[in-house]
Amino acid sequence: MAQYFLTVPGDATEEPTLASLHETNPAELEALVAAVGRVNTDLHEAGVFVQAGGLHPPSTAVTIDATGTEAKRVPGPFVTAPEYLSGFWIIDVPDREAALTWAERCSAAARSRIEVRALQGGAE
Repeated sequence: MAQYFLTVPGDATEEPTLASLHETNPAELEALVAAVGRVNTDLHEAGVFVQAGGLHPPSTAVTIDATGTEAKRVPGPFVTAPEYLSGFWIIDVPDREAALTWAERCSAAARSRIEVRALQGGAE
């Protein structure tokens, strides 16, 4: 078995805010949450679920640099990019093909592209 990191990108130009959350169509949000919930249930039932979660937007990040004589805390992400990591799954599956198949289901449920990468130390 190998663990894979399935990541969900977010658009940095549309970073979610409390105001934008209130603008979301409640029925669409409910359908999205239900679809992701079903995939999470299926992952659990298949015995491949390790961890999943959503992340707060990059504006909430603090980058720590303790490589010098003093630790520095810099507000913001360590890299500025047009997209950012907004959520993830970690799954433990027999091979890359199984990871890609689960990623297809996650992509459909989350209505987002999904990047698939093996964690080091696995079979990849």
